[in-house]
Amino acid sequence: MQTEGPSRTALHAAAARAAHLIVDGEPVVFRDPFAYALLGECAEHYVRAHRETAGHPVLAGLRAAVVTRSRYTEDRLAGAVRRGVRQYVILGAGLDTYACRSAPGPVEVFEVDHPGTQHWKREAIARVGLPAPPCLTYVPADMEAGECPVDRLVAHGFDLARPAFASWLGVTVYLTREAVARTLAGLGRLAPGSEIVMDHLLPEALRGPRARAYAETLMPLVAESGEPWLTFLSPREAADLLEEHGFEVVEQAPECDAAGAVLRDRADALAGSGISVITHARRRA
Repeated sequence: MQTEGPSRTALHAAAARAAHLIVDGEPVVFRDPFAYALLGECAEHYVRAHRETAGHPVLAGLRAAVVTRSRYTEDRLAGAVRRGVRQYVILGAGLDTYACRSAPGPVEVFEVDHPGTQHWKREAIARVGLPAPPCLTYVPADMEAGECPVDRLVAHGFDLARPAFASWLGVTVYLTREAVARTLAGLGRLAPGSEIVMDHLLPEALRGPRARAYAETLMPLVAESGEPWLTFLSPREAADLLEEHGFEVVEQAPECDAAGAVLRDRADALAGSGISVITHARRRA
């Protein structure tokens, strides 16, 4: 990824959240009112393609993937908060705006990401006049380089003795399988009752026609930009990795089903590609 500023992946994900509110109809799957503003001068550059060809299956699939995984995750986070969880870890946070949207909220948010992305984001928040969220702690880490996110979290005030909720969205495909396993091994140190939601792209043999077309279009583009897809996991492989490191799977939801009727029953072009699965797991006692 780029070492200065956010990755292109983070920019495209923020643009997808922004474009969803511009080009897609009702019902809204996920509402992020800050995504467009945080993109700053490059906002229209990244959103323009969605405006001009909102119905293109790859662009519609990208928007669907981003807003669906965000909706699914924050719905499960809300359930964890009702059960008393007060720590939220966002691995590979990119330009996530939960801390801004929920402030002052009941949870302390820890955003783990590359320091270049975090520096750019902090400047963007200041540029658009948003107050720095009082509940947000930035935790710089490079998971691919072998830094343990849990060690970094503890160094920044995270309490390992208390349960936490962690999200890991749009990241595993850009890491090696070894880095994915290493990160999950670290997360296995979280307190019993902690939860994680992660998404993962399916291997070629498990993709339907729409997912194959989506991958054939995007894979060369992301590779050319320096952020190639590296790791694909079947639902069983993802479950095995989680179980190996102390988690039990609560649910595995295909991308197209994860948001329920708000994604399935639509009159517009928004539709999942079917290339990803979202897995929700809980740390065993």
